[in-house]
Amino acid sequence: MSKNEYPTAKIDGKDVPYDPEQLRKINEHPCYSEKACHTSGRMHLPVAPKCNIQCNYCVRDFDCVNESRPGVCSTVLKPEETLELVEKALKQFPYIKVIGIAGPGEPLANEETFDTLKLLKENYPTPIKCLSTNGLLLPEKIDELEKYGVGNLTITLNAIDPAIGEKIYSFVEWEGKKLHGREAAEKLLSQQLKGIKMAIDKKMLVKINTVYIPGINDHHIVDIARKAGEMGVFTYNLIPVIPQYKFKDIVPPTLAEKKNMQDKCSPYVKQMRHCQRCRSDAIGKLGQDVQGCLYSKE
Repeated sequence: MSKNEYPTAKIDGKDVPYDPEQLRKINEHPCYSEKACHTSGRMHLPVAPKCNIQCNYCVRDFDCVNESRPGVCSTVLKPEETLELVEKALKQFPYIKVIGIAGPGEPLANEETFDTLKLLKENYPTPIKCLSTNGLLLPEKIDELEKYGVGNLTITLNAIDPAIGEKIYSFVEWEGKKLHGREAAEKLLSQQLKGIKMAIDKKMLVKINTVYIPGINDHHIVDIARKAGEMGVFTYNLIPVIPQYKFKDIVPPTLAEKKNMQDKCSPYVKQMRHCQRCRSDAIGKLGQDVQGCLYSKE
């Protein structure tokens, strides 16, 4: 990374310089730095099985060794089981710089997530802490994330228009009720935007994931990217839909269509172009996962 490539962040409309710790969280994170993806690794701890929304493209499998996609893992760990795995990983693969929680459900809807983050802060404070979320509970949980040192956040934002969002989500669980249709989409979007702003105000580094769903949100993606840039999001990741569940008949975008969409979004926000759609238990460098040997009992 050149000296001036990421000199400031836009917070409340003002250019605020990154401090050295923020720069570390960029330079050593394989999702936030395309150079780091060749030299640094990450490990995802699959401790969060429950989810509080149902996306129409999502099938979560907890015992699936042959698929590489979000929502998939071979074993759901208990928080106390993660420490042995982290010790083994850092000893065997010292290039791992990031410890993240990305499922297989919604991390913020599982107390196990916070139990794990507490253990990590006490025992492994140095690795970058990262978390992926749908954003529904982010405003309520942001202070707890900050307390446990989470500095990198990924929020999946598939629409900024509830009329489009209601086509993407079957339901949203909110305060003990299942919301459907427009009501669900409006609640989710409101919480997402509020949480993103709060995270950026706290100088967290935010990545937005948008699932590219032809015929559903493809005409809307540039609007999402523009909004992300205006809010001060660090990077934007476009993920082609995997045809499954209610969207099993949708034809995903081609690589050329994805690149064309990224090019359209790039004037508004930095594009992540090297995503590997990681599993919830992924360990290693992007595209070079090594979790098989670490989970082995031998």
